[in-house]
Parts: sequence; structure tokens; C-alpha cells
Amino acid sequence: MRILARLAALAFVLVSAPAAIAADSAYTDVDLDHCETLSKPGAEDEPGVFVSLKCKGYKNYPFYFKEGDLRQAVYFGHLDSRIVDSAFETFGPFNHIGKKVEWRLDKAGEPYAAIIRYFMENIDPATGMPDKSTQGQVLVVSKVGQIGDETGCVAGYVDALKNPNPNALAREVADTVAAGFACGEDRPTFHGSKSPSGNDPAYNFPEPADQ
Repeated sequence: MRILARLAALAFVLVSAPAAIAADSAYTDVDLDHCETLSKPGAEDEPGVFVSLKCKGYKNYPFYFKEGDLRQAVYFGHLDSRIVDSAFETFGPFNHIGKKVEWRLDKAGEPYAAIIRYFMENIDPATGMPDKSTQGQVLVVSKVGQIGDETGCVAGYVDALKNPNPNALAREVADTVAAGFACGEDRPTFHGSKSPSGNDPAYNFPEPADQ
């Protein structure tokens, strides 16, 4: 009887525990040379944002790229125009994105989260200049905007140089945090270990429309 009771309790825990919603990953290349230009230097409607592009993403989910003051920001999916026009989540140090996007897919093959690597040009205190020895790397996990819920934003960060398996940790954040993340209300945080200095986020996101 004790064995049966333990098996029943274990089954209840397994059924009750939140399951990862991902079925798979898909990968796309970052190709900024074949994008639609939304704004460029001198545009009056987006002061401070020097370039804003809409690029091919995964299936019919676009990839948005922005760059201003040697810092970059990216967004994914079907987005409200307020996010496309005004959001700019990046980092304090000068930075640039990597060349690959990992899209986390649900069981229907539709993306709900995206992961991209940022490279941070952290300052070497000895020289006052950035160099390879102080460069940071952060995996940025984003919520993908959906038709009918056009909210997408950064949902979490993983320091790629301070964690033993950063890609797996980033996928875990994507599968457990991103889909339910409330853009404009929740604030993204680092998961796992983090470098003691540098790599600090710079948050700029419009408040929800009903506020």
C-alpha cells in the first residue's frame, strides 16, 4: 500500500508540475542587407534611433532591428506599432548582435520565443578602451509577438561567459518565462551567474496602452 501511495503521489506531482512548452528549435540567419527600412538617420519621428529595419525572420514572423549610438536592439514577431516605433531595449556598453537567431517553437511549430547573442564592448580599466579581453557576451531571450497579442519584448538574459551551459539555460528561460511575460509590466532579469561589471541592460519600453 505504501508503494502504491508513493506512486500515486509521484504521478500527481508530474501532472501538476509546469511543463516546458517547447517542441523544438529553428535557426535563421541575421541578414541586415535585405531588410525594409522603417527609419534612417535624420528621421524626425524617431529621434535618437539612427536605423530601424524590418527583416525576414521565421515563417511569417518578422525580425526588427534598431541601432542608435553604437547600441542595438531587436524584436520579433507581430508587434504593435508603439513597440516598433518606441521600444529600445539594449545594454549600457556599445554592443552588436550575433549572426544567428534561435526560435523556440511550440508543438504546432509556431515560435513563442527567440534567442540571440549580444557582444558587449566593455571598457578595460587599465586602458580606458574596450578590447577582446573585456568583451562580454549575453544571450537575450525575447517574447515573440503573436497575431491577436502583438506584444514582444526582452524577457530575460543569460551571461554566456559565466554559465557552464548558457544555451541550455537560455532555452529554459524561453520555455518557462517568455510566453507568459507581460511586456511593459514585467522587467527582464539575468538568470544564472552574471559578470560583476559590464553587460548592464538599458531599458526603454512603452507603457501598456491602457495606462
